[in-house]
Formats: sequence, structure tokens, C-alpha cells
Amino acid sequence: MTTLCDRVKAYIDNVEQVLQQATAIRELDPRHRYIIELACSYASDAKYYLEKNDCFTSLACIAYAEGLLDSLRYQNIISFNWKPLSELLKRPRVLVAGSFEFLHPGHIYLLKRAWELGEVYVVVSRNRNFTRFKGREPIMDEKERLLIVENVKYVSKAIMGDEEDFLKPIVELKPDIVLLGPDQWIQPDELKSLLEKKGLSNVRVEKLESRIGEWSSSRIIERIKNKYC
Repeated sequence: MTTLCDRVKAYIDNVEQVLQQATAIRELDPRHRYIIELACSYASDAKYYLEKNDCFTSLACIAYAEGLLDSLRYQNIISFNWKPLSELLKRPRVLVAGSFEFLHPGHIYLLKRAWELGEVYVVVSRNRNFTRFKGREPIMDEKERLLIVENVKYVSKAIMGDEEDFLKPIVELKPDIVLLGPDQWIQPDELKSLLEKKGLSNVRVEKLESRIGEWSSSRIIERIKNKYC
């Protein structure tokens, strides 16, 4: 589902592409150069408010930037064409997978980064797989973890993983990008090789190297035990 913020981000991308062309023009009257600088400022403000999730203010800012650029176009000062919104909203499909037990700032950081790359699809690990990899049963059931993840604002869709084949959901969703978390066991080159064998040769695999603080479900459990047990 396309949200207002998605549309605003598309408008910002459109304006930034035009600004790249406009700022490269050298033979401009200082008055016209000033108008382009104003458009740049409004575009910068639009990005700031979008990051704050204030989509309405962001929309107002980017609309001012568009109007300023259109004023120059209608005077034949600069020449450009806006890309259709339908084309701009075709964002890459980004897949993220994990257990998502005790949703914490590290998870939000990962999901936000995925959203910056495109439309986010999340695969939540099954209870059986969780136990096999973690060596313990999950405190939160798979359905509870799925419910929480699918209600995060950055997520377009969340599904359960497969108990036997972790590649199956990836093959079914056919993402453009797979974004791995910093603690995930598989490396990008290894996953890309496995996906190529499944016929997905054009999938880009990235890994989030940095993390926010020392957040992890295991550390949260230890903190609870140390403080309350």
C-alpha cells in the first residue's frame, strides 16, 4: 500500500533529479540562480521533515520547491520534464528476515534502512527454526512476533518463514534486494550464490555492518534476569 510518505519521498526524488541538472548550468542570471538555491533549501527541508515522519509539512516544502522550478521552466530559463508519479513509486522490493524477538532499536534501525532502499517485506522465523538456531524456545510465539513486525510503519508485508527451507520465502517473494542484519549467520556472497542456483541471479544482497548500541534479544533477557531475578 502506498502511503503519503511514500508519495512525498517520490516527489523529493523527482525534485532532486531536476536540481542536479539545474545546479550544473553555469550561464544563469544571479536572480535565477537564487531561485534554484531556494528550491534546494525547500527540498532539504522536505527531507528533514520526512525523516521526522511529518509528511504533511514535508509535502508542503517539496511543493514549494516544485513551484519554483516550474516558474523557471515556464520562462524557458531551464528545461526539464517531471517523471510520472507511477514510475517514481515503483520502488525496489527489499527483503529482511529475522526472529524479531523483543522488538528493539536495533530492529527498527534495520527496518528503517531497508525502507530507505525500497518497499520492505519481512520474513519472521518459525518457532521450530528459532529453537534450532538459538538453542532455546522463543519467549514470544511466532504469531505474536509476526503481529508486531507487520505493524511497524516501515514494513509493507510480513510473512512466516518456512520450517524446512529458508530460501523458499525468498524465491516466492522475488525481492530486488536482500538486506542482512549484522548478526545473521550467512554472508552476502554465500546467500547470493544459493539464490543464483534457484534462478534469482539479479538479487542484490547487502549486509548491515553497523548497529545501534549493543541491542539484542539475548542481552535484553540477561538484563531482565540480572535486574528482577
